[in-house]
Amino acid sequence: MVLPFFGKKPAPAGSPAPRPRTSAGAVPAPLSSAQRPRPAGNRNETSSLDFTIAGGDLKRVLAQCAEKVHVEEGVDEMAPPAEEAAILYANGGYDEARAVLESALDTIAGVDARFNLWAMLLDLLRLTGQREPFEALSLSYATEFERSPPAWQDLSSHVSRGGEPKVQTVNLSGHLGGQAAGQFAQLIQIGMRAGALRIDLSRLRGVDNAGAELLLRAVRGLRRAKIKLALSGAGHLANVLAGLVTSGTREGQTLWLLLLEVLQYTDQQERFEELAVDYAMTFEESPPSWEPPPAVTITQTGADALDATMSRVYVLEGEIVGPQTEVLRKITAFAADRTKVEIDCSRLRRMDFVSAGTLFNIVSQLHMQGRLVVLTGVNSMVAALMQVMGLHQVARIELRG
Repeated sequence: MVLPFFGKKPAPAGSPAPRPRTSAGAVPAPLSSAQRPRPAGNRNETSSLDFTIAGGDLKRVLAQCAEKVHVEEGVDEMAPPAEEAAILYANGGYDEARAVLESALDTIAGVDARFNLWAMLLDLLRLTGQREPFEALSLSYATEFERSPPAWQDLSSHVSRGGEPKVQTVNLSGHLGGQAAGQFAQLIQIGMRAGALRIDLSRLRGVDNAGAELLLRAVRGLRRAKIKLALSGAGHLANVLAGLVTSGTREGQTLWLLLLEVLQYTDQQERFEELAVDYAMTFEESPPSWEPPPAVTITQTGADALDATMSRVYVLEGEIVGPQTEVLRKITAFAADRTKVEIDCSRLRRMDFVSAGTLFNIVSQLHMQGRLVVLTGVNSMVAALMQVMGLHQVARIELRG
């Protein structure tokens, strides 16, 4: 869902969504910048950072973007405690952030501000795996807003410990060609991180030699790395490939090899053996041997699937902290041939201030190039930090449910 964050209107690049109606009653006047409380942690550690872009600084970038952004008058500013809690959480101060949010809910009366503070607090409890306090506070939330609270999900880093690795699903569709090289690099990274991967091939309509080379190298590479791999729709792709190869014609050798590889993910050993003989006669070299991979169990494939029409979604996940921001800088290459750049943040638990600054610089460049950047599935704590950095002025932010 798309929610306006910290205001009556959404981010300029976003879309409106229902919010609780403001009830009658006095609303405290906004504090001046001099009166706003500041985070209790050490904030001097970021004072020397130089968030620059195209020779300018943060203010200059915002000024350059301003003429492209429609800003509604009367949009509420972020409540100072929300800003403070966002920065504390970004710096790893989970308990301090919770204390700030709970204290703010004891004193702030504005309905919009309270709604956003509650969203941050409940997400903070999910992100830190605190189910009992989450369920206790959910009752208060439901009573105050007369609506169902967010469902409990353990979003902490401990959720995936033990047992078999979770299997994420990557869906390939359309015509597979050489232009998908960047997406296959991402596919391999997903499999290496998770230890298991499921690739759905059932929606592929065609494959050329370059695309076959990418898929063949990915499948063989993952197998050599001992990654548990399942190919859903392998029979469908085998039929597509069978129509592209001709016995006795020494063309499309990569298509032949991919067909032989894909058949090993089916139970069609007899068909594989017949094709292997045709391959040997056509290319006068030994064919691959029949070596079906270990099966991925039903319980594994029942894990949450990655919404990955891989050609259109870039994924951020885990915790992005410190100077290692290469995963952010790759967004620029991912966006090269896109007018809409969708970044899946549903598995992103935390960013620190430095990383958020780097992301702002990258997204600002894309915005000035006329590209729409959409950050989906963002948890409320990270979304608050993005608001602090001004990302809502150059991108659309969609909160997770």
